[in-house]
Amino acid sequence: MSNAAETHSRDHLVELAESLCEARGLRLTAWRRRILEVLCENDRPMSAYEMLDQIVRRGGPAVAAPTIYRSLEFLMTQGLVSRIESRNAFVACAEPERPHACVFFLCGECGDAHEREDVSLEQRLAKDAASLGFEMTRRVVEVEGTCRRCQNSPPN
Repeated sequence: MSNAAETHSRDHLVELAESLCEARGLRLTAWRRRILEVLCENDRPMSAYEMLDQIVRRGGPAVAAPTIYRSLEFLMTQGLVSRIESRNAFVACAEPERPHACVFFLCGECGDAHEREDVSLEQRLAKDAASLGFEMTRRVVEVEGTCRRCQNSPPN
């Protein structure tokens, strides 16, 4: 389970996305909204193709993957969706109302992703980059492991 549902209810997250886009003078188009709804409803990392499959199963039109990726790019740019690089998957952002750097804890057993903000890690990375004269433009921190639920589940 990602933190999106833990921080905001699913419906509230979509409403928040609409209000954030409106305040920024942008549109949360029907496609963008659909993708965000699918991510919120599933509450797990999903590939673009999984999202498209769910949209089509619900009676939505089949579109080419670039349509989904363009919508995802917009949602990521606005801080509404995060990409899990190692899985080429996406999750709804837990706190889209403010910019923040997060760390993803990824369960290798069930596939869940938990988003956590780590200010001290961000400060350390910034300090290390500055000492090297390095300008950070993007950073990704993903931690693979086993979640508590899977650790406590009896083996099959």
